[in-house]
Amino acid sequence: MQWLYCDFHIHTTWSDGKCSPDRVVELYGESGFDVIAITDHVLDSESIKKACKQTSGLSAVSRSEFSNYQQALWAAARRAWEKYGMLVVPGVEITNNTARYHILSLDIKEYISPDLDVEAIIEKTREQQGISVACHPYVRNHSGEDPSVYLWKNHERLATMFDAWEVANRDDLFNVVGLKKFNYIANSDFHEERHLLSWKTLLRCEKNIEAVKEAIRNNDRVSLFLYRGGKIK
Repeated sequence: MQWLYCDFHIHTTWSDGKCSPDRVVELYGESGFDVIAITDHVLDSESIKKACKQTSGLSAVSRSEFSNYQQALWAAARRAWEKYGMLVVPGVEITNNTARYHILSLDIKEYISPDLDVEAIIEKTREQQGISVACHPYVRNHSGEDPSVYLWKNHERLATMFDAWEVANRDDLFNVVGLKKFNYIANSDFHEERHLLSWKTLLRCEKNIEAVKEAIRNNDRVSLFLYRGGKIK
């Protein structure tokens, strides 16, 4: 087994990111990463209604686009493996801005509605053999009050339902997650190229998606590091 350099929270032009999936693959591949997850937003219906009333439009993957989104990520995954030997895990950030929770669902194959409650989203992710992660569960320095405030307010009930919680997001460390000894990972919440320089995850496991998912669930060979540029290996 080897230590794998990972980032499981990345947005692209499919939602509110500034880089295409191909550009994300290039950035992370050239930097020497082993595993990334692309996790564009899917939005709850109330937030969609509000977004449609604004001139900026909708910055999320719609239910009708989900199949095309998956195909685009699979194509990016093929290129990433062939050129860099890097795994790309398809996922989404299930974004309910009305009830105030954001959840990463990794390696899912079917659309999961953000209108569901947290427990149902976790169960739907599990049914697809995916990984559920509580996103940025505390106040973030880079954007103020956290949009996932619901998760931390209910963390005692939800603690072991999630496969992991973000203990670090971009430049923020959430000591409360560490103190609770929850399963954890660290991610960039990547939206633009400068966000490559951020907290990341190290996993000690074989380089395949099933082994990576099991390593997150077991959480016994996991660490975090602050990536500040250059070729990792």
